[in-house]
Amino acid sequence: MTQHLLQGRSEKELLWFQRRSFLQAAAAWTAASSLGGAQAQSRGNVVELMGDATVNGQRLTPLQSVQTGDQIATGPGSSLIFVIGSSAFHVRQNSMLTVERGATLNAVSLLRLLTGAVVSVWGKGTSRQIVTPTLTAGIRGTGVYTEIFADQGGRSYFCNCYGTVDIASGSDRTVSRSDYHQAFWGEINPKAGRSLTPAKAINHTDEELEFLARLTHQRTAWQISGKKGVKDGKGYMNEKAGQMHPADLLK
Repeated sequence: MTQHLLQGRSEKELLWFQRRSFLQAAAAWTAASSLGGAQAQSRGNVVELMGDATVNGQRLTPLQSVQTGDQIATGPGSSLIFVIGSSAFHVRQNSMLTVERGATLNAVSLLRLLTGAVVSVWGKGTSRQIVTPTLTAGIRGTGVYTEIFADQGGRSYFCNCYGTVDIASGSDRTVSRSDYHQAFWGEINPKAGRSLTPAKAINHTDEELEFLARLTHQRTAWQISGKKGVKDGKGYMNEKAGQMHPADLLK
C-alpha cells in the first residue's frame, strides 16, 4: 500500500477498501452498473454502508439511494460509499455534507462539506464545486480528498490527487494541476498574508482513489501513466529542480 501520513485519523479508516464486505459490494455494483437499465437502478446507489448514517435526518439503509439535494451524516465508526452519475464518494465517520443538484437528477453541482471528511472521484464536466467553511474548489474532472479539522477551529484541507481544480480561499486564487497529490490548507486566519497555503499529503491513500474510480469505470492519473510520483503534496509525477507548489507562487 502507498505510504501516507496520518493526522487525527486511524489506519483502519483508510483501509476500508480491504474489507471483504466492500470488495463483494463493489463487485456487485460494478456488474450491475455494467448491465445498466432496471437491474442497475433496482439496487440503489449505496455501494456500502458501515455503521450508522442518515439522509435528511432519516436513518439510511443499504438498499436506499442518496439523491442530489440530500444532506448526509455519518456517525462514529461509520462510513458510507455511494455513486451518483459519474461521481463516487466515500464519506468518513463523523461527517456531514450536502450534495446539491446540477443540470439533471444524477449530476452533483456542489458538494458542501460541513464537518468530517470525504474522498471523491469526479468524471469530466463543468460547473461543479466543493465548498468548505474556508475553501472553494472548482472541479473539472478529478480525484480529491477534503477534510475539515474541527480541532484546528475548522481549518480546511484539500488534496487535488489528480486533475485540474480552480481553488480559492479568502482573497487567494490559483489553478491546481496535479498528476500526483497536490495539497492545500484553507486557513481560517491568513498566515503571512496568505489564506491558501501548501500542505502535505495526509489521511488518504492511492488505493482509495483507485477503488472509487473503478466504481465509475475510470482510472486515476497514475494508473493511466503506469507510474507514481513523490507523495510530498506538491503534485508532480517527476521531481525537478525549481518546481514549486502553486500556493508558494501567490503574491
